[in-house]
Amino acid sequence: MFNTFTLMDDINLHYRFLNWRRRIREIREVRAVRYQERYKRMLKNGDTLSYQGNSDEVGCYVAPRPLSKGNCYFEVTIMDTGVRGTIAVGLVPQHYKLDHQPGWLPHSIAYHADDGKLYNGNPVGQQFGPKCNRGDRIGCGIYADTSDAGLVTVFFTKNGKEVGSVVVPVAPDGLFPAIGMHSLGEEVRLDLQAEWGSEEEDSVMMVDSHEDEWARLYDVRVSGTLLEYVGKGKSIMDVGLAQARQPLTTRSHYFEVEIVDPGEKCYIALGLARRDYPKNRHPGWSRGSVAYHADDGKIFHGSGVGDQFGPRCFEGDIMGCGIMFPRDYVLDYEGKNITANQGRVENLLYLNDEDEEEGDDPEQEHEGRKVMVFFTRNGKIIGRREVVVPAGGFYPTIGMLSSGEKVKVDLHPLSG
Repeated sequence: MFNTFTLMDDINLHYRFLNWRRRIREIREVRAVRYQERYKRMLKNGDTLSYQGNSDEVGCYVAPRPLSKGNCYFEVTIMDTGVRGTIAVGLVPQHYKLDHQPGWLPHSIAYHADDGKLYNGNPVGQQFGPKCNRGDRIGCGIYADTSDAGLVTVFFTKNGKEVGSVVVPVAPDGLFPAIGMHSLGEEVRLDLQAEWGSEEEDSVMMVDSHEDEWARLYDVRVSGTLLEYVGKGKSIMDVGLAQARQPLTTRSHYFEVEIVDPGEKCYIALGLARRDYPKNRHPGWSRGSVAYHADDGKIFHGSGVGDQFGPRCFEGDIMGCGIMFPRDYVLDYEGKNITANQGRVENLLYLNDEDEEEGDDPEQEHEGRKVMVFFTRNGKIIGRREVVVPAGGFYPTIGMLSSGEKVKVDLHPLSG
């Protein structure tokens, strides 16, 4: 009798163990399904998402995990706006229908790049923030400490600055990062591990952000003094351009760039360009510009064909560009080039008397005055080129064209 009960106990224990293993396997399978990203009419290549529909149907991506206290923010960089730029960034329930833009259906919310509107569970949006274009970063997050009674505060950012926030109900399974697209050619880069500080931290960061020093940024991301190329880098039309807000003057006549990362090809150009310079042209390639190119050491002066000028530049090299202004050169407040004896501002670096032009050239007077532009490499002048200053002045301009390129810029290395 004792042996019989012992045998039965062993059999029951064995079946209980098998049943326990089966349940563990089922739980793992459920979790695997639960934490699986979902997308439709999109191609995912690493962290890049591109629209694969016919522009009549929405493509949508939903991340595998919801935002949480430990991971409360994500960002999307617009690589290409495609035909219409109908890109949406927001939060949705786990089983959101993938043929609808985020924000259109109940319990979802999204910021739409093409019109700057906020869609909060409704296909009709409300004006919320600025429109977003190629190179812009759209962020979305939650203030985890504001969760109360099934509600949470969701906020959106553009290029690191908060656009606005809204209180929304939280779905039982949480709110999942989502991206929607709706036209050919649209492409974004997703960063589910992005970080964004509080308003106090952000205000401190903005003191040294240097973003206000740039008037034009195309396919270039600014982080302090660092410029990073975020374009496709697949053709010569994919130039990333950064142009300073202020032109070089007799008080600030020189700037420098340090190559932090040469990227795939080191297609980095440093130079000067007119204020309305084309955004898809490397500095030096088009009229009203001159530039020294790191990859081949050539100088380009308003032409797509360069002249051999100096050595090639690599990681760690510092490239500089400046203007040797004549003694009597003055830039007036409207940005027009004039010369005058009254109110003259002395320049630390100027042309010798024998270098100055003698006589008046009618064409030169119509287009602007000639100055000597010089370039440096690691603190040594490698050459100079006489050029005509365009109306409005010459603006420090940096071009990049291959993946991974990063430079550190100092627009005022001779000040202080």
